[in-house]
Amino acid sequence: MLKLFINEYGRLRSGWRAVIFVAAFIAALLLLVTVLRAFYVLFVAVAPPLPRSRIIPDVIYRFSLLGAALGAGYLCARYLEALPWRSLGLALHAGWFRDLVIGCVIGFVSLALAVGIAAAGNGLKFSINDASLLAMGRSLLVSVIWLFVAALAEEAIFRGYALQTFTRAQLVGFGVVSTSVAFGFVHLSNPYVAGLAFVNTVLAGVWFAIGYLRTRSLWLPLGLHWAWNWALGWFFGVPVSGATLVSNTLLRATDV
Repeated sequence: MLKLFINEYGRLRSGWRAVIFVAAFIAALLLLVTVLRAFYVLFVAVAPPLPRSRIIPDVIYRFSLLGAALGAGYLCARYLEALPWRSLGLALHAGWFRDLVIGCVIGFVSLALAVGIAAAGNGLKFSINDASLLAMGRSLLVSVIWLFVAALAEEAIFRGYALQTFTRAQLVGFGVVSTSVAFGFVHLSNPYVAGLAFVNTVLAGVWFAIGYLRTRSLWLPLGLHWAWNWALGWFFGVPVSGATLVSNTLLRATDV
């Protein structure tokens, strides 16, 4: 009976470790969201209106996701496997910035090719946005920061501790499939995400997981993830996962 829980090395089995991570993540997320949103409500009550205030709750939520994922991941790594912080894949190791840049380049080029194919097939048409340079510059800055935090949070959740602990247990295939399906599942709440879009999101999760496995670091998949979303949302002006995330994009995309 004990073998159901403890492996031959005297540690809790990877499946149970992943379950504990999920439970710890949910608990930490509920705590962080409650505390941060309470502070935000108090701040709004006494402070003057802020520009782009509609995205502030979402940014708070993204930071909560990130903090919960990294906090739960570190505690699980430390107390379940006696591993240090760097095991989570976000240490500033030699070559981390190179991995991030390579991921950004591959992510942008891949998205540009996909958009180019859609445009060549008369599925999309593009026009230059006629907004002011100041408005587009502000939108650019907001989109870079916002989408970077969102991508980092999702990478910490889905390519973080759960995938990593399955990988250490020599269950790479199961880890990639399970976390990628979960990645697709959580995006089902986005507008118009169903069927083929769900499959595409799962495949994107597999792509990002391969980026992690290639480097044992989150910097490469982070670059892939962020650049894809940023190019889609701000550069080409196409909804990301069915949602229009930013205004005053560089290009405006129209379905034909």
